[in-house]
Amino acid sequence: MGEFWPVPDVLAYLAGRWGVTRSVRDLAGGEQGEFSGTTDFRTEEGGSLLHHESGTFVWQGTARPAERTLRFLPGPGGTADVRFADGRPFHDLDLTSGRHVADHPCSADLYRGEFTVRDADHWRTVWRVRGPAKDLVLRTDYAREV
Repeated sequence: MGEFWPVPDVLAYLAGRWGVTRSVRDLAGGEQGEFSGTTDFRTEEGGSLLHHESGTFVWQGTARPAERTLRFLPGPGGTADVRFADGRPFHDLDLTSGRHVADHPCSADLYRGEFTVRDADHWRTVWRVRGPAKDLVLRTDYAREV
């Protein structure tokens, strides 16, 4: 088996509950933060997944509750169309090779995400954010909860 674990159907793979750890590094200012919590991928009518992440984000020594919601819609050939909670497009997701790179322009910033699948129960995202006001790296590890 190679470095990445191929996923023929991203929605089937993601369905369920995942433990989440995320590191956030501000490359411009040198600050670091971390998030820990869970992500639930719940099946919705029509076969899409509702992604709800919740936990605690610690930044500059201050812990705060944090959460976000996304929708993963079925795409062609086992892929997904990822949307923000309000329906705006975020990025596509094709894990058939076990790795995918996606871009998301946001105002003057560019978010470039790399998604890698290690095995049936572990995957990672690394977002590199560059723009006039941002220079960040966000690394998130997911472990399936049984």
